[in-house]
Amino acid sequence: MSQRYRQKIHYRVKVIPIKKIHVWDEAQARSLDREGIAELAKSIKNEGLQNPPMVQKNGKGQFLLMSGQRRLAALKRLRAKKIPVLVLTKGYDLENAKAASVIENLHRKSMNPKDMAHSCSFLAEKMGVSKGASSLGISRKTFKKYVGFAALPGPIKSMVPGTISSSVAIRLHEIVPNVKKSIKIAHRIARLDARTQNAYLKALARHPRANHTTLLRQARLLAVRQTVPVTLPKTYAKRLERISLYREEDPETLAQQIVVSWLSKRKR
Repeated sequence: MSQRYRQKIHYRVKVIPIKKIHVWDEAQARSLDREGIAELAKSIKNEGLQNPPMVQKNGKGQFLLMSGQRRLAALKRLRAKKIPVLVLTKGYDLENAKAASVIENLHRKSMNPKDMAHSCSFLAEKMGVSKGASSLGISRKTFKKYVGFAALPGPIKSMVPGTISSSVAIRLHEIVPNVKKSIKIAHRIARLDARTQNAYLKALARHPRANHTTLLRQARLLAVRQTVPVTLPKTYAKRLERISLYREEDPETLAQQIVVSWLSKRKR
């Protein structure tokens, strides 16, 4: 858990009716792994509840869950009527509680990619990219990828992973913000291999008005292109520089043209 959310917490243990505990809306909408909850319920039944859920008073006789959503779900599965809880005796900021709960659940293997994206977006807003990534033990790049996916329009998000990958969806929407056009392009490139898809998106970014046939041709050329480092003797390096200045081309482009021309004349 991020240091930012480590607060000094004051509470007292109390047994309350489970039906009096309510879950805040975002957590209520979060999907929980049924198999994981079943395993947790079995563990609680055999070994007892080692760590009671934490709650806060929320009106007369009502309580709001601060942390322990999976434990609460497992106890409900066991049909518990009353359960021990840790009742906060001092105010605890709800936004901090949400962040703490999100971090706790993201460390569970049951979190699916779409829930992960939504939760990373929440953490990015509350604690920033660097702290959010650090709290989850993932790289900034991966964290930002999830945040980018969360920001996608629903129709494009629904195409992942069945039609395109999340990274392709994010990049495509950046290039073509129009949802209908993005969906059309996604279907066109769905059967291409990953390398050609990325090359297609590069070509699309450079030539947004080009038609599909032109973009596909450019993508296939880009996909097979390789970077080959070449070290020239001093004499030839100077000659290449002189000719490139005369032709007003950069040396790398001129060298590429020379190699392509030479290879095109070879039969084998």
